[in-house]
Amino acid sequence: MILCAFALAIGSLTVHRIRSDFNREVSETASELGYDSHLTFSSAGKIETPLVDFTTSHAVVKILSEAQAVLAQEPHNAPSLGTPDTSEAVTIHGYRVISHLANVRLLSPDGELRGKVFIQYGRPVAPTEATVKRVELFLLIGVLAGSVLALIAGMAIARRAMAPIAALTSTAAEIARTRDPSMRVPEPQAEDEVSELARTLDGMLRELDAARAETESALARQRQFVADASHELRTPLTSVLANLELLAESLHGDQGEAAASALRSSQRMRRLVADLLLLARTDAARVQRREACDLGQIVVEATSELGAVTLDHELSLDIHAAPLDASRDEIHRLVINLLENALRHTPPGTEIHASTRTLADGRVELIVADNGPGVPAELAPTLFERFVRGAGDRGGSFGLGLAIVDAVVRTHGGTVELAPTEPGQPSGARFVVRLPGRSDLDDDGQHHRPPLEAIVD
Repeated sequence: MILCAFALAIGSLTVHRIRSDFNREVSETASELGYDSHLTFSSAGKIETPLVDFTTSHAVVKILSEAQAVLAQEPHNAPSLGTPDTSEAVTIHGYRVISHLANVRLLSPDGELRGKVFIQYGRPVAPTEATVKRVELFLLIGVLAGSVLALIAGMAIARRAMAPIAALTSTAAEIARTRDPSMRVPEPQAEDEVSELARTLDGMLRELDAARAETESALARQRQFVADASHELRTPLTSVLANLELLAESLHGDQGEAAASALRSSQRMRRLVADLLLLARTDAARVQRREACDLGQIVVEATSELGAVTLDHELSLDIHAAPLDASRDEIHRLVINLLENALRHTPPGTEIHASTRTLADGRVELIVADNGPGVPAELAPTLFERFVRGAGDRGGSFGLGLAIVDAVVRTHGGTVELAPTEPGQPSGARFVVRLPGRSDLDDDGQHHRPPLEAIVD
């Protein structure tokens, strides 16, 4: 754009100057022809002053009487220059024409007389316009060539100038992908704003790396503390529960009710300690011993365990063999939590359906669905986070049930999701758990394991 504006300005000035010089030359030559001393006519009416001196550059000179009769012209076959107009210059038949009314000398036997004639001077404008066209063409070619060269040079300079920025962008994208603030930002050699930016980003990453290390260390200590505290609490809690059970059986009246209430609170505390211990193990990536088990059998056992609290609900099972290698206690806890979650958040009379099967890809699937009010949309994104409780929780839970389900699933390499209800089914909550199934091959991928039925029996 700068080149175009520059070329337009220079072109306009140059064209104006060429045409102005041409008009000035025409005007000066025409004025010179009008001097009295230049034109003299003899008694025979022939001009004594040679006109050829004024006809350079293919110019035309015409001498007309006041009656506009041609008295003389150069060249002899000069074209018509129209009616003399002394007011302004005009362009006629491709000539720039200026007319003057001048005095001339007439030589006669009686002496020198004076008279008036019209002098027309015209010069062709074609050569000047051709020069103008050449100038415009050269300017156009110059603008195009300059633009191409400027584009190439600009791209080269921009690429060289943006190379450090591209390196910074690439490093930042890699850090965002790996979430590793320990990576370093390349620092350009030049001392400019880009190098200052690189140093600032590198310093920021160092501080973030240090803060991350401190946070991870604090979290590790916290997890270790929770795991140790939960583990240490199990022994005294077991003793307290045993004593409270004896008291609840031996005491009667208000004292028996107090002992029973303390027993229920202690049992609830034991469940909380077990939940915290399980979460602490998963946070610390402590893998429990895996064994061959059947997910369907675990669901049946968990349903039997919850039989007393499912009397006001309709519980149906669709169980198929679903063998897997897992921590049996953790999978049992997963099933218990899903069933208890459905019992807590649905009104009496609600149907709860649990099913297991083995998928075509070898994974096993557990589905626990109900036809209750479902999960509120605002609660769904945080459903599997810790200490999140729904408004319809009627069981006084700690908000750890689904968090434990998610933790157990992740430690076993599976997935859990709140899936939409199937077409034709009533609305409600539908949880789908998928876990890796059990392979018939050993871990080395070579020897066949014994069938699951033999191991279970």
